[in-house]
Amino acid sequence: MLYGWLANLVVLLHFGFVIFVAVGGFAVLRWRRLAWVHAPAALWGALIEFTGWVCPLTPLENCLRRHTGGGSYEGGFIEHYITAVVYPPGLTRAAQVVLGILVVAINASVYGWLYVSWRRRRRVGA
Repeated sequence: MLYGWLANLVVLLHFGFVIFVAVGGFAVLRWRRLAWVHAPAALWGALIEFTGWVCPLTPLENCLRRHTGGGSYEGGFIEHYITAVVYPPGLTRAAQVVLGILVVAINASVYGWLYVSWRRRRRVGA
């Protein structure tokens, strides 16, 4: 029972991390210091998407599921949990890269805007 609970906790944390990576840049607009956490998380998320690697949380969840007597799954977290809900059926590697580029573009736009506003404030204050 404990392993099942821990596996579910890993799923929740993983899902939260994916959402934070995708749209956490908007939270950075409000809480600027959050950028120190979000920027590395976004880079890690982009790296996982572009390389096709499996996030370390996925094997951890699978290990916990095996300890419950249940089965694990093949592939990564995104393919197993999110693809069916968010991504279109038949997601290709190319489409996954495009989605990764979209996430990077959104976050780069937010950070670009923050940088420009920071430079503008420095110029006015100098």
